Amino acid sequence: MEKKYFGTDGIRGTIGEYPMTPDFVLKLGWAAGKVLTGQGHPLVLIGKDPRISGYMLESALQAGLAAAGVNVRLLGPMPTPAVAYLTRTFRASAGIVISASHNPYDDNGVKFFGADGMKLSDALEARIEAYLERDLVTVRSKQLGRAVRIDDAAGRYIEFCKRALPNSVSLNGLRVVVDCANGATYHIAPNVFSELGAEVIAIGNQPNGLNINLECGATAVNQLRQTVLEYRADIGVALDGDGDRLIMVDHKGERVDGDEALAIIAGFRRNDALLKPGVVGTLMSNLGLEKAIQGMDVPFYRAKVGDRHVMAQMLAHDCVLGGEGSGHLIVRDHIPTGDGIVAALQILRVMIEQGRSLHESKQIMSKYPQALINVPVKRQLNLSQSKDIQDAVQQVESQLGERGRVLLRPSGTEPLIRVMVEGDNVTETQTLAEDIAGAVREAA
Repeated sequence: MEKKYFGTDGIRGTIGEYPMTPDFVLKLGWAAGKVLTGQGHPLVLIGKDPRISGYMLESALQAGLAAAGVNVRLLGPMPTPAVAYLTRTFRASAGIVISASHNPYDDNGVKFFGADGMKLSDALEARIEAYLERDLVTVRSKQLGRAVRIDDAAGRYIEFCKRALPNSVSLNGLRVVVDCANGATYHIAPNVFSELGAEVIAIGNQPNGLNINLECGATAVNQLRQTVLEYRADIGVALDGDGDRLIMVDHKGERVDGDEALAIIAGFRRNDALLKPGVVGTLMSNLGLEKAIQGMDVPFYRAKVGDRHVMAQMLAHDCVLGGEGSGHLIVRDHIPTGDGIVAALQILRVMIEQGRSLHESKQIMSKYPQALINVPVKRQLNLSQSKDIQDAVQQVESQLGERGRVLLRPSGTEPLIRVMVEGDNVTETQTLAEDIAGAVREAA
């Protein structure tokens, strides 16, 4: 069944525009309550990031769930991975996060976790959509759900994050800049690092409902870079609005992305039996990551873009480590979803136990230059059926050989064909990407 509302990570859109309206979200809560819970008074947790529309959507979801006979625990502003963790510890039927992740404040979204703390399957999302087509029927008054606010949710999650480091590892002597993106980690991330012993300089920790991800966080690291250099910090940690994404900055102010972080963690754990089944990246993961992982005598698998697809591949191959260059990193023996704070602590452990800076640690991987061109298209284009496009791709692949690779894929959200070429020479890579993009433009 083709889904109408759910995208790669829940349902997302601009507030006030369908489906991000209070009436739709109320019915979504009712539909989810019907699909994700059993009989009696099952339990669902709701967390959110600090954007202003979260309060409105929280009330709508709460009303819909109550109408379905579901009890609700309100967590308040809480990172996405915290909701995944708390869903399991509360033995809840499901967890819901109100967030648009790295998007600006006037967007918002709703995403779900099952009782196991993992994202929903396509089949469950399709079932929720099917219920959205039905009439909303409220249970009898004595069967209505109740809502209770949980006051110690942040403290519970802080303690969970701290357990991601062995007791033998302390952050004493490290100066860490933490950029919370004016998002859901503002009251959590600085405390985690400081309670583990680090000297913390916090930025992006003053949310006002309108400044989430605004020139800060994992998608805009200039402020973090400047602060790291100004305070001569050992490391900079940038999280996104809902805390499931990590980008870092080393002491020289150089950006360290998700691919490099994945390589660092894998290198540290290369002799760990849990790593032997492999590491999962995506179709967009840098070729340098693939070669670095394979050089550890560990298999490397590529999933479709999106942390749900990464997790599906991790489960298929029994992997504990996977992620994306954008900073979604899953360390599955700690938590079964992307967690920026937990991932950062893994990197800090490597630095401490190996006595290396982040700049030295990232040398485990040599990044290949990537050229990415987005080609607008006015109609759906079957890339495999276009002889001119396939001829252009084959010519480029023949020229690159084992020195690089080519990827063409349609955007999932825009009328674009994404052309990506990797190689070992910046100029050549850009030229070859332009050659393929030209063939796509002609075919479009």
